[in-house]
Amino acid sequence: MNNNSYDQADVEIVERETMYQGFCRIDRIRLRHRLFAGGMGPVIQREIAVRRAAAAVLIYDPQHDEVLLIEQFRVGALATTHPWQIEIVAGLLEPGESPADLVRREAQEEAGVRLLELERIMEYLPSSGGSDEITTLFVGHADLSQAGGIHGLAEEGEDIRVNVMSVNQANAALAGGRINNASCILALQWLALNKPRLIARWKT
Repeated sequence: MNNNSYDQADVEIVERETMYQGFCRIDRIRLRHRLFAGGMGPVIQREIAVRRAAAAVLIYDPQHDEVLLIEQFRVGALATTHPWQIEIVAGLLEPGESPADLVRREAQEEAGVRLLELERIMEYLPSSGGSDEITTLFVGHADLSQAGGIHGLAEEGEDIRVNVMSVNQANAALAGGRINNASCILALQWLALNKPRLIARWKT
């Protein structure tokens, strides 16, 4: 990798204007940035969705080698074959809330389970070409023997079905294209690489 990496100091914001403010915000930005060949490039215009930071957790039961995945309607998937997405538990941070506190809260609200242990996996940008959202990804230890049912907050229009399945079943859904959202894909692939370590640490 080239060591001459660039950072925020290599970007000049010429103008930034909010075009829409709703659940998320849309800003129009005129900027120029440093070029790999040297010097500054021309002024370009981009639109960006400004969103609160998010966090997500893959809930795993090492005793039974099972994961908890949720299913809910997603408007962003409306044009795909599967508008009802199979996902991991996730949410947007409230002011003053840490990512770890968020996923513990969302695990109760969206799935009705309590996380016994939590491990941070990574922080990533789901769609850096058009959004500034940052997601912190976790894996959480839980007893899934009684998990299931329909969950979510009615005041937020949530209608969430809990699915508990073996890791092999989840991997088959991933391989078959039924799971096609970033957080779930990343989390299941991470689990495939780290499951022996988690079992050694969490299984009692």
